[in-house]
Amino acid sequence: MEENLIRFADLFGTVVFALTGAIKGVSRKLDLLGVVVLSCTVGVGGGIFRDCVTGALPAAALQDETYLILCILTAFAVFFFSGKFSARYADWIVYLDAVGLGVFTALGCAKATSFGLPPITIVLAGVITACGGGVVRDIFVHTVPTILKSDFYATASLFGGLLFLFLKAYFPLSVLSCFLAVSGFVTALRLLAYHYKIQLPKAPAVFPPPGSEK
Repeated sequence: MEENLIRFADLFGTVVFALTGAIKGVSRKLDLLGVVVLSCTVGVGGGIFRDCVTGALPAAALQDETYLILCILTAFAVFFFSGKFSARYADWIVYLDAVGLGVFTALGCAKATSFGLPPITIVLAGVITACGGGVVRDIFVHTVPTILKSDFYATASLFGGLLFLFLKAYFPLSVLSCFLAVSGFVTALRLLAYHYKIQLPKAPAVFPPPGSEK
């Protein structure tokens, strides 16, 4: 029962992240292949990176074709129906993305734990799973990755990883209970930061931007 619920959450998170990738592709006026690539990159990229780091090879997304099929179907849906998308639904994308962030953070931490990895690697596995695909997406479209310049996004995932370690160390929770607690915490933290526009301090402009002295 626990495995089925976690798998469902994993597939849901994959679709949500694939949706954000496809929307980014459409907003940048990419062709159909470009939209599919971004959808798959965000949907399964973080999980592939995590599996490469933890040695869980071949990566889960490459062993089970369900993940890539869902990403491709999501990309096609966004590409062909983007004209019907209304700006009033934009907030819903943020809410769903926050859920995906929480789910993928918990999944990454749980998988790293199953390999007996040290605490810092467990936390990093959660962050990589949740944010890795988005970083590659931004690189593909020639922008500085969002998590490096704005939003309380990777930080929420990082705190979720720390909560995972705390729960595993001090509370005899089941895998599902720990998964739900971390997912809910990261989702709530991300939405609170979005609602109240909480961001980390930015570096002061001490040095002139490259090329400005010419």
